[in-house]
Amino acid sequence: MAYTIELKTHSDTRGNLTVIEREIPFPVKRIFYIYGVDDSVRGGHRHHKTWQAAICIAGSCIVSNNDGVLQHDYVLDHPSKCLILEPKDWHTMHSFTPNAVLLVMASEYFDKDDYIFEEYR
Repeated sequence: MAYTIELKTHSDTRGNLTVIEREIPFPVKRIFYIYGVDDSVRGGHRHHKTWQAAICIAGSCIVSNNDGVLQHDYVLDHPSKCLILEPKDWHTMHSFTPNAVLLVMASEYFDKDDYIFEEYR
């Protein structure tokens, strides 16, 4: 099941610096970000082998997750909150604020055959 981790953040009068390396549970092979989303729903899939780490680095969004047993909505509303998605986690991303930027790091390079679009029943 998906879970959140709090990324280490160093703050002082100059601002904040959040550290990602050594915080997520897999080596990163792919990085992408999603922004400028209207009222659309993104995602709608799970994977055969790809793990993902999602951070809303600006604004906020909701990730709805279903691992075939449990369903849960995760609100990503702070750049130090990181959602870890396992391959079995069928997920959608929605309710993006106008300024939202969702950063995603993946354990695998893009492979169309790794995607499973069928939702759990």
